[in-house]
Amino acid sequence: MPVLWGVSFDATAMSGVVVEFLKTAKLFSDRGCRVHLDLGYDIKADKGRFFQRYQQESCPDWVTLDRVDGIAQIAGYDQEFVAATLEAVRNGQPPDTDRVTAELADAIVRTWEDRGVTLVMVENGTLPENVAYTKALYKAIAAYGTRHSLGRYVLWRDHDLMWQSEPDKYGSFPYVSTPPMVNSPHIHYFALHEEARRRTMEWMPQLRNLAVLPNTFAPPDRPARPDFREHYGIPRQARIVARCTRIIPQKRIDRDLHLLAQLRDTCLFVAGDTEEDPEETRRLRALAEELGVPVVFGGVLEPCESAGDGFSVRDLLAHADVVSFLTSYDYESYGNPIGEAIAAGVPYIASRYALYDTVYAGFEAPVLDILVHDLPTREFAEQTHELMTNRERRAEVVAHNQRLGTHNREAANDLVSTLFPPAMGENVRLSVVLPVYNEAANIDDVLLSLHNQDDIDPDMYEIVVVDNNSTDDTVARARRFAERSKADVHVISEREQGVACARRTGMEFAARRSRNREAPGERFYLVSADADCQVDPRWLTELHAAMERDKAAIGVCDYYYNAEHFVGRPRLWDAIDRTLRCRAVTFALFGGFPDGKGFAVERQAYEDVGGIEIFYQLQHGRFVNHLSDDWDFGIKVRGSGHDITYVPRSKVEINPRRVNHALDEVIAGRAYGNDGIIVMRDIRPEAPPKTADLTEAEALQAWEFSIKDFTPKNTILPVLLTPSLLDDDAVVAFFGEDLAARLGARIAEIKDEMRVVDFLAIHSYKTPAYRLYFEFRDEIFARLRAEVGEDIGYPPPLPECFDEVPEDRFAEFVKYYCEDRESGEAHNYFGNGGVF
Repeated sequence: MPVLWGVSFDATAMSGVVVEFLKTAKLFSDRGCRVHLDLGYDIKADKGRFFQRYQQESCPDWVTLDRVDGIAQIAGYDQEFVAATLEAVRNGQPPDTDRVTAELADAIVRTWEDRGVTLVMVENGTLPENVAYTKALYKAIAAYGTRHSLGRYVLWRDHDLMWQSEPDKYGSFPYVSTPPMVNSPHIHYFALHEEARRRTMEWMPQLRNLAVLPNTFAPPDRPARPDFREHYGIPRQARIVARCTRIIPQKRIDRDLHLLAQLRDTCLFVAGDTEEDPEETRRLRALAEELGVPVVFGGVLEPCESAGDGFSVRDLLAHADVVSFLTSYDYESYGNPIGEAIAAGVPYIASRYALYDTVYAGFEAPVLDILVHDLPTREFAEQTHELMTNRERRAEVVAHNQRLGTHNREAANDLVSTLFPPAMGENVRLSVVLPVYNEAANIDDVLLSLHNQDDIDPDMYEIVVVDNNSTDDTVARARRFAERSKADVHVISEREQGVACARRTGMEFAARRSRNREAPGERFYLVSADADCQVDPRWLTELHAAMERDKAAIGVCDYYYNAEHFVGRPRLWDAIDRTLRCRAVTFALFGGFPDGKGFAVERQAYEDVGGIEIFYQLQHGRFVNHLSDDWDFGIKVRGSGHDITYVPRSKVEINPRRVNHALDEVIAGRAYGNDGIIVMRDIRPEAPPKTADLTEAEALQAWEFSIKDFTPKNTILPVLLTPSLLDDDAVVAFFGEDLAARLGARIAEIKDEMRVVDFLAIHSYKTPAYRLYFEFRDEIFARLRAEVGEDIGYPPPLPECFDEVPEDRFAEFVKYYCEDRESGEAHNYFGNGGVF
């Protein structure tokens, strides 16, 4: 069983930091992880708990409170040492911690070995509370990760970095003696928001693997106690302003008291430790008496996640009319009580502290501008009163905030699941990767087709849905499907827009996880599927069988259109049908190239060539990712000497909307991608769908674009990348001995002329493939007519620019023309990017 070890630098039984740890740790607990949590009593010196035994701390029953074995026996390591070390850091005097650090690191590693730790979560480890322990963690992480080959097994999250913490305690940032964050192969770093990420990168510009992981909004998982009001003596008719906070001056609870003075029939409930700062508690009680407002100091409530018998924050929120967070301007960065309110469906009010707009952009609430008004204004009080008493307005605000909060929570959960993926089932041999973007109309049918596969055990494959920033209910539908699926279905996310980025993320997710259950001689396959195309019932069975039989690096499916979708459009269907017939012949000869609609790649081959590479192009002055990652990946595999096999019995039905999407451009004489730019476009169904057939001229235009796109890529490119194919008997029979020999000789000449030794880059294969097409087009079309049918016809007309080119200089000017990296003309001529 995997084991998660959490360590908090907060030294508090149930702080906001610990609560957020529990929310994240629950994701791992739900996967079967045992969760151990070190509350940090042995780390932080100023909370009065150093080496204190765990006694009354309330945690969920799935958490084991734990600590590092033998730490109290390290000579010189005690509360005084930690306090003196922090003072040295504040004064810019690097403390001598080497011996203690080394012994701490050894103790941590021994403890992790004893518990069988496989994952680690560090909360607030960069904060200079205890630099000896921070350094020890880095040493332990490196030693333990290397020993067990764990890869990135550490989630290191900083809630309170130096620029957003207490300057009275830590002094001025930066601190010379603070341990720098290290680029470790074992650590994923997380900041709470973009501003924290930006400031972190200013401090540590060389840092890699830093993502944004905001605190999450977990909805209640148990009902509230109905006797809360009665227990605390709050009248049933009184409204409640809830304040969950430490009772210290920085929290500015006095603002809540002044607000109450402007509200009727309202009580303030303060959930916090009245003994932490007794003087502040006395001051607040006196102010409440002076203002004549009712206040309940309810003490420390159990956390929302607690399953104990005592009253919890959830109970308070269930009875509260509004949650208040009127804190100091420079004290808070996140404001965990706001998140709890959003999750519980309670409206909140807040002060505009330094990072409020960074963290809660888009959420709705009355916000007090404390740089202008130190205390609540009449207008602010009226807004608060309306929020508590106007049911319609309250419901609107709650619904809006919960929608936004749910989206943020799911995004955070997807990020954690992507970077720290769950273990793969021991019988899984194939991972089907499905990128999705706003596919709510199709996702159920597509997932059902992937799920209902004949003659293959559901335990043998899994489905990885990669959400690419959907704004409809695609993800919700995928999650509902996952709950009832016999096969494992994972939903992860990719924030960079583009199907290539999403496909790569899914492939990497599956590849990483597949390594934990390798057996000698076992092959594992990454399979691509498309969110708008349905697969046949034997799609996966046939693909897997062929890959096992042929031991190829890539297996390419057969793709087809349903002819019923083109009834009444015979000219269009004829152009499509001819293209598909040509493809069947050439794929059978050369294996073809992968198409995102359906292909499989053996994982080791995938990793050997570096996986899917994302290419970028300039469009209108900005970089955009190139769409044809599937073809480019196939070129990398083929160019690296790996085999590709064509699996005609593994079939994928193409959504006809793809044709309608490209048709207008094709008829107008433009390619799917213009001027060398091929980018993702929105091709969801038009309303109403197109049903008119093409004219004869339009049908000719469509066919010529299709065959020009098809021929260089499917009859020339394979032998350009793998000239040894020209020694294959079937290939020689297709071309004829004379043409095969001349084609091979010309390929050698062009390679030597261009000094091309590597055909992996996006454009490096286009120029020679285009040139060979022009030089051999008549002969190749003759062979296609012979093999496929006379209706294939003859090559489309040459561009007009060749009309005045002398015959003896034709090949020379073809070279200039085909340098589409400069002009894009050849790209437009060939319709690169696909038509049918």
